[in-house]
This record gives sequence, C-alpha cells and structure tokens, in this order.
Amino acid sequence: MKHISLFSDGSALGNPGPGGFGTILRYGDVERIVRGHEAHTTNNRMELRGVIEGLRALKEPCMVSIISDSSYVVNAINGWLENWVKKNFKNVKNVDLWQAYLEVSKPHHVKATWVRGHDGHEENERCDVIAKEEATKAKLLG
Repeated sequence: MKHISLFSDGSALGNPGPGGFGTILRYGDVERIVRGHEAHTTNNRMELRGVIEGLRALKEPCMVSIISDSSYVVNAINGWLENWVKKNFKNVKNVDLWQAYLEVSKPHHVKATWVRGHDGHEENERCDVIAKEEATKAKLLG
C-alpha cells in the first residue's frame, strides 16, 4: 500500500466569504496539486474541502498522512468524528462535508497531524498561498 502525504490549507476572505483551498499530494518525489474555490463559504469548510478533494484524487487505497494547520480538521479526524457519527451529527456544523469525508476516506488508512500555521512549514506555506489565490479568484468571479 502506497504511503501518501497530504498537505492542505484553506482560506476565506471574510468568514463567511469567498474561499479557497490548496492541497499538495506527495508520493515519494512526485507531487500533485489540488485546488479549488467557492463563492460563499467559511475557513473551516475550506480546510475540510482541501482534505476531501485530496483524498478524492487518490486512485487506489493508500496510507495517508494528512498534515494541516486546522485543529478543527485534525481533531475531528483523529477523535471527534467517531462520536459525531454515533450521535448522528447532532449539533455538528458542516455535516455535508463530514459525510463526504467519511465516504472518500473509506478505502484509506488515514492519520492526521497538526502543524502550526504560518510557522515556516514549507508545504503548509505553499498550501496557504494556493488557498489564498483561490479565495481571491472566487472573490473576483463574484
């Protein structure tokens, strides 16, 4: 089973507002960038969309290390999500995206790791730039 590193970040210009995400998938020396935007969204939704779209881009079951500066995403993946499912997502925000995450993560072995944002982590900084570019694109498209 391949081991993939998935680095991701999200951005929203206003919360809510135009937003974007940037994701880097890495297998050995090979990288693929996944990016996207929405006209009206939140930072947390874009953080999660980046992870979802990165997982969706994988063509076979993999061991996936998710590296994110979003404690919301990391804590949910590593712990909260199990209880949210048991409680049928009662009082949970972004249910649509968490259900999409559960679906796209099924074939994979996923572990999430938190990194401090804007702290010189090379891939996190790159994802941040991509996410902000996408959010700006969403704003310009209006």
